[in-house]
Amino acid sequence: MLTVDFTRFPLAAGDRVLDLGCGAGRHAFECYRRGARVVALDRNGAEIREVAAWFAAMREAGEAPPGATATAMEGDALHLPFPDESFDVVIVSEVMEHIPDDKGLLAEMVRVLRPGGRIAVTVPRYGPEKVCWALSDAYHEVEGGHIRIYKADELLGRIREAGLKPYGTHHAHALHAPYWWLKCAFGVDNDQALPVRAYHKLLVWDIMKKPLATRVAEQLLNPVVGKSFVAYATKPHLSSPVPAVPPAAPSVPAASAPDAR
Repeated sequence: MLTVDFTRFPLAAGDRVLDLGCGAGRHAFECYRRGARVVALDRNGAEIREVAAWFAAMREAGEAPPGATATAMEGDALHLPFPDESFDVVIVSEVMEHIPDDKGLLAEMVRVLRPGGRIAVTVPRYGPEKVCWALSDAYHEVEGGHIRIYKADELLGRIREAGLKPYGTHHAHALHAPYWWLKCAFGVDNDQALPVRAYHKLLVWDIMKKPLATRVAEQLLNPVVGKSFVAYATKPHLSSPVPAVPPAAPSVPAASAPDAR
């Protein structure tokens, strides 16, 4: 299940991609399949080991084209172990709402992104997220949980303040919003409640089968109740300095004519 729309966020074979806070690796796997040179980074060591195993399985199965590479590594999003301008593309999906220093996170992303590079940021959407917070304290008052809810203008303002230029936005996963409302209503750890189990079964069926009816329904509902807000931006090239105009050479006074005597 991808949150980033790669028709709006083009990826070329050979692009250097950082999936920052990769989690289970869904976007990293898609970038690898598209021929990118991928680094998937997360602070959760168990998830990174799982992502590394999937990368190995994909290589073995020939799922990635020649030239594509994939590395999974544990790391701190606020202190990235990469030189400046190391990546053509950075993806940070459903991460910023967890990080107290979100400005520091954006600064690190901008640092490692080359001028002209592209970035995709996704966060929970304000409206559906507010419903979850209202229904359940346990949804967000947990270690590593969501510490803020972004309004779209607020996130775009953060992105601009970091020196990036947004070029597009959309919403995603409308069919998933009711699932989380049910989870919050019946208990975030209560997966056995009948409404939760039934809706989860529907979502799994939809992800596996991709029927036209639910695809169309989600596209229609995304602007209304899409669970995620997605923003795309570029890192501008530095303006070429205007060459200094050399100072004019001092004028030499014309020789005076000799006095007539």
